[in-house]
Amino acid sequence: MSKVLVVEDDPELRSGVCATLTDAGLSADCARSASEALDRISRERFDLVIFDVGLPQSNGFRLWDRFQALESPPRAIMMIGEDVPIERLRDSGLQACRYVNKPVNRRVLLELVREVLALEGDGPPFEVVSLRPEWVELWVPCTIEASERSESFLQAIQAGLPAEEAEQLTKAVHELMLNAVEWGGKLDPARRVHVACIRTSRFILYRIADPGSGFQFGALEHAALNNPPDQPADHQKIRANKGLRPGGFGILMARALVDEMIYNDAQNEVIVIKYLA
Repeated sequence: MSKVLVVEDDPELRSGVCATLTDAGLSADCARSASEALDRISRERFDLVIFDVGLPQSNGFRLWDRFQALESPPRAIMMIGEDVPIERLRDSGLQACRYVNKPVNRRVLLELVREVLALEGDGPPFEVVSLRPEWVELWVPCTIEASERSESFLQAIQAGLPAEEAEQLTKAVHELMLNAVEWGGKLDPARRVHVACIRTSRFILYRIADPGSGFQFGALEHAALNNPPDQPADHQKIRANKGLRPGGFGILMARALVDEMIYNDAQNEVIVIKYLA
């Protein structure tokens, strides 16, 4: 059974998260402070630590530094509150396995926990170009794990978005990032996707540029985008014949979830815009 340590100074959140994990069949223990967490980790082996980076006196960041100094550091999920300066996260190297914003949605957190525990190894790091609340820009290695890690970070720092808009934007970006690392980057960790997220009071804009040579919509016979209206899943036969995984709905789905989606001429860069009410 996987062992998880939850480090949170808020007693209600701490006990609630532990109860959620226990109900899911995991072994969950709690710590109220960074010092208590370090004491527990020095005596016990944990598969995963979920911690509030905004612990009092910046102890969440100090706790992360101590984790990284261990010979075999546990995997980690960072909980990020609105009061945490986004610039401080740069010092952490953004190498936690996943990120989640506060107040924590326990269903979402449980999904992230399962993802992290299922990982087969540590993914390659991604590079931070800009880390301002209104402009976040990253270079992400072309692996599924690095893509999902970057997506969880970008989602976590977008606190305050209406739930429906946030969910739609998250799904659209997920599909486009998968296309970028899989088709543009050929799942080569030496290649990188350039992703920027710009937020204003009126909209959120994502720009995703992959290292591939691009494509043309008309040539995507394996994608749902070109299916006849009366045969919405016709492309699945082509995917099966080519030995491709089931899917092919990414671009079509993303287009339906955002307000604007614009490709460059080569179609290896895309901008998506979600307007805020």
